[in-house]
Amino acid sequence: MRRRDFLRVGSAGLAGLGLAGLGATLAACQPRRPPLPPGELLGGNPPAAHRLRNGDFPAPDEFRRVGTVIVGGGVSGMSAAWQLNKAGIDDFVVLEMESEPGGNSRAGQSPLCAYPWGAHYLPLPGSEARLVRELLAELGVLHGDPGARRPTYDERYLCATPQERVFRDGLWEEGLLPQLGLAADERAQQRRFAETVEALKQQRGRDGLRVFALPLALASRDPAWRALDRVSFADWLQAQGFSAPSLHWLANYACRDDYGLSHHETSAWAGLHYFACRNGEAMNAAGDCVLTAPEGNAWLLRGLAAHAAGRIVTDALVWRIDEEKDGFTVDCLSGEKSRRYHAKRLLWAAPAFVLPRVWRNVPGPLKAAAGSGDYAPWLVANLHLERLPQQRHGAAPAWDNILYASALDGSAGLGYVDASHQLLRRHQGGSIYTYYRPLSALAPAAARQLLLSATQADWADAILGELERVHPDLREVVSRLDVMRYGHAMRRPVPGSLFHGQRRTLLAFRHPRLALAHADLSGISLFEEAQYRGVLAARQLLGEKRRLPS
Repeated sequence: MRRRDFLRVGSAGLAGLGLAGLGATLAACQPRRPPLPPGELLGGNPPAAHRLRNGDFPAPDEFRRVGTVIVGGGVSGMSAAWQLNKAGIDDFVVLEMESEPGGNSRAGQSPLCAYPWGAHYLPLPGSEARLVRELLAELGVLHGDPGARRPTYDERYLCATPQERVFRDGLWEEGLLPQLGLAADERAQQRRFAETVEALKQQRGRDGLRVFALPLALASRDPAWRALDRVSFADWLQAQGFSAPSLHWLANYACRDDYGLSHHETSAWAGLHYFACRNGEAMNAAGDCVLTAPEGNAWLLRGLAAHAAGRIVTDALVWRIDEEKDGFTVDCLSGEKSRRYHAKRLLWAAPAFVLPRVWRNVPGPLKAAAGSGDYAPWLVANLHLERLPQQRHGAAPAWDNILYASALDGSAGLGYVDASHQLLRRHQGGSIYTYYRPLSALAPAAARQLLLSATQADWADAILGELERVHPDLREVVSRLDVMRYGHAMRRPVPGSLFHGQRRTLLAFRHPRLALAHADLSGISLFEEAQYRGVLAARQLLGEKRRLPS
């Protein structure tokens, strides 16, 4: 599929389909449109990252000794640093390839407010998510006993109402699942699905553990339930008699939202986990409320990173790891110079697939497991608005504004989050809309190529063309549109990948001086999973007896 075919916007989209003449005619008949807003094309550092394939690096000319090197400054790496520091260990360094830590939880800042560049909320943590609750209590967001069944949370971090709305057939509807104009049978299926999810939230396996716990390591290992991993979520829905288009749209939206792939490609276990793992409660909020802030999840990352203050090295691309008798040497590139760290211990908190490219003597089974599977490419854009755009009829503006599509081809975006929704200002002129688009309509390799080849103007035209269906004057009010590309946003939980594939090899890997700590080990990319894996890896290196399940 060609780039313009996929973007499908304006006369350029018609040109991509071989209809350039018709596109020019239509453009001439249209009122003159405002010029595309300026902006940056961000995301990763492809030249530096792709340099790993060539191996063209200068020899180290600086040498340092350190107790532990943590490779990767995302949530898992910072969670490992959080755990080490809480254990009284400060002899460590975090090496981060990007110019700032945070991974998918980074944020930007404007004169109006902060805004997310990726992950933007946290469901109310259930009882199994003890580490999340511990962090929230430390940050003063959870009040009282972190182990309470229904804690109280800081109102400033509870998502303000209305929380979400969905745009369908020219009208906004409150909530996530459309209701208006549906036949009685479809509404009955919706109710039955909701009842099924509520039952699954309480379901326990033969080992007594909840089937869909979060973190995943604390979920039931009952083979009868784990067999759901072998079929797709779409096939499971059909087998259970769920044929309603709105339910399949919801399932597809959920899988694209959390996993970056369609519900036809997603493990049924992972698809059901999206709905059934969310069982957290609060004294001062409904169970479906989420924790959020204008900057998304960046506030959580800052809380973790405070425990690594002064020990985070950014713009540090790790390009070689060698094992020695008493530890590891870790070579990283900063600018055009290389630095070598001699470390007693190594904690790998970067994506698993990168490890075999830098560890020359990586064990064979680990190499195969780390290179298995694929990653979902994503696009996030932030639209800076001088004033609020026109609204279509229906439900009032919400924090999460979702676009319903009857066609499940996955070529469009999910919608946008209003970064200013949490602000306490009664009157505001503009805002920032954070737009999300998983590139699930393309094979991962083709989607990554599109991310490399499409320009900021290509994406700006496509995004504005899509959102103009709900905000007709959007081009007139957007002053800037920045685009963030994630070529390998998260590991894709395809059928068979969670409990029946190479992930088991990643989990089984043990080394006295090296621990793996990325959400890749969980098979699904969520804050709770990344935090859990970072803490578990730190405890492994510390040799703690109070081990967490893997």
